[in-house]
Amino acid sequence: MDDTSRARLHAARQQFSPEVTYLNTAAHGLPPHRARRALERFAHDVAAGRFQPKDADDVVASARSVYARLVGVPAERIAVGTHVSQFVGTIAASLPAGSEVLVAENEFTSVVFPFMSREPDGIRVREVPLDRLPEEVGPTTSLVAVAAVQSADGAVAPVADLVTACADHGARLMLDTTQSFGWLPLSADRVDFTVCSVYKWALGPRGAAFLTGTPGALATLRPLAPNWFAGADPWGSLYGGPLRLADAPRRLDLAPVWPAWYGLLPALELIEEVGVRTIHAHDTALADRLRTAMGLEPAGSAIVSLEVSEEAARRAAQAGIATSARAGRMRASFHLYNDEDDVDRLVKELRS
Repeated sequence: MDDTSRARLHAARQQFSPEVTYLNTAAHGLPPHRARRALERFAHDVAAGRFQPKDADDVVASARSVYARLVGVPAERIAVGTHVSQFVGTIAASLPAGSEVLVAENEFTSVVFPFMSREPDGIRVREVPLDRLPEEVGPTTSLVAVAAVQSADGAVAPVADLVTACADHGARLMLDTTQSFGWLPLSADRVDFTVCSVYKWALGPRGAAFLTGTPGALATLRPLAPNWFAGADPWGSLYGGPLRLADAPRRLDLAPVWPAWYGLLPALELIEEVGVRTIHAHDTALADRLRTAMGLEPAGSAIVSLEVSEEAARRAAQAGIATSARAGRMRASFHLYNDEDDVDRLVKELRS
């Protein structure tokens, strides 16, 4: 990492003031100071009677544009919403009876439940090990749905191989980037669909999500809950018929939870200032430092899954180290606000 990258990381670290050793971004990211101030201004304006709903339009549009630059997709191919499962449900509803959906074993349920809920309609969901997904794509596969990084253990999906396998067999690929966006460099331009909740590595509040897609894939989607914000003229679509939705993927927009977007925009701008590749090098170096200290091979993921005793987990928690318990193991995750001291503090407690 060069001096310029280190300087950007150092400047970004000044935006955070955790009161614990926070190794739990995979559960929820810490908002930077600039995002907290934006939320405080929003709350003040609402309480003071100064907020007008139209004021939020520029904030949502700006967040959409920053996200577009970060994922390498035109803003016109991005829909906004509140949760990943809403967008996955929209994709699931577009599949005809008889479609086969290939998913990874033990995948996060927001990725798989919307498809499984359509099994009575003739959708077939097949679960296979993550590393076998590309070779399991076949002529009967309609869609592969998988998280780019697995929530339980941080395993990184073989995205490049999946893109190739899906293209070879005429299947579509849907990636959930909730656990990867913000630290894993990944261009969404060649991926049929990506869905992302931005309260983890993007450091935003809960209540904002994005959908991207290729033009052909997006054309297959119909809005399940069309609303005024998806109208061709949102503020002219508040009352009555006829149906007048936007022609672009914005027809899939869901009305925004305003405070979430006020907090998200400054966080996305911080991610863009630092650079995803710089964040990737920082986050994975810390995670691999932990893995090496615990006798594991480096994995190149910002998430580490460890088998530890209940006593060791209790010691870490009592020492003020925040982690998660997932799939019966300790999950530690690293981001902008962490450094090598945080890693060493956890290692010390686990080895005590």
